[in-house]
Amino acid sequence: MKERELRRSMAVLPIGTVMKLTDLSARQIRYYEEQRLISPERNEGNRRMYSLSDIDVLFEISDLLSEGNNIAEVKQIFAKQKAKKARTLSINEVHAALENEFAQQGRFNNQTNALPFSQPRM
Repeated sequence: MKERELRRSMAVLPIGTVMKLTDLSARQIRYYEEQRLISPERNEGNRRMYSLSDIDVLFEISDLLSEGNNIAEVKQIFAKQKAKKARTLSINEVHAALENEFAQQGRFNNQTNALPFSQPRM
């Protein structure tokens, strides 16, 4: 995980702050949690703590609802987005998978002039 993504995923905001930032009620935020659209962490006192990523999701939920979607449709949209992300591999992940496959088959072990996949070929 990149450093920026790590910072955005840190759960540091209490529900009161999230309410002010998103203009949502505590009940709305808890309802979206019940619907498994967000999943805030809990601190030692069992209080919900939200990340910046959670706030982004809440803004997206609000936008989708204001466009006329209902919660079921919002869930479907999020499920499609999650499935698309799961199917998408980065070029580095593809290269690593290919290198692993070739190494297991022993194809390029003895070639001295072969470039590794992590090096762009121009």
